[in-house]
Amino acid sequence: MYQNTLVAHSSEMERAQFYKKTYTHVAMAVLAFIAVESILISIVPQEFIFMMVGQKYSWLLVIGIFWLAAMLANKWSLSQSKSTQYMGLGFYVLMEAVIFLPLIYIAVAQAGGHVIFQAAMLTVAMFAGLSGVAFTSKKDFSFLRTFIVMGGFIAIGLIVAGAIFGWNLGLWFSVGMVILASASILYETSKLKNTYSTNQYVGASLQLFASVMLLFWYILRILMSRRS
Repeated sequence: MYQNTLVAHSSEMERAQFYKKTYTHVAMAVLAFIAVESILISIVPQEFIFMMVGQKYSWLLVIGIFWLAAMLANKWSLSQSKSTQYMGLGFYVLMEAVIFLPLIYIAVAQAGGHVIFQAAMLTVAMFAGLSGVAFTSKKDFSFLRTFIVMGGFIAIGLIVAGAIFGWNLGLWFSVGMVILASASILYETSKLKNTYSTNQYVGASLQLFASVMLLFWYILRILMSRRS
């Protein structure tokens, strides 16, 4: 059936439709994130935002909840039920907006909204360039999976250690995470054809959206560090 056909084995028209739906959903997720983040910034008290990062273990709790929620959202987004898939994507967008809340608030307070715009434009440019490389290159980027998994575990370990011991991970950590996010975009884009069936564009869009937001987070942190 069309709904269960692997993208690599589908027709050119079906493949084009899958890619179109996937990237449309990525764009919709980004717009939804902007809308939800704007609402949260306007209604969440400043005291609560600072409480998320102001205590030693509060940020670890936020990260832990986000990680568990991300696993659940990813599972929902790959369900056979379309309503469950959209629930997963929507839930993940909400969790991204929550975890971004302190960073966006501090960025606006310290550097103004233009630094967020600059980070967003750099993220879009890098995402477009990396996607173009993945689509036009005949190279299989599946080899990046090991690097991404290992890099992810190392990053989580450093973030946890930094939160516990009060370490400032600094500029080079952010640069390393930009590289990791870029590798993730290449890997996820390359994976579209060989992993997903033609009805899983919602789940595919969630994975790409997650990589884009990771890239945006650390580009924004780099720009903010240059202004501090």
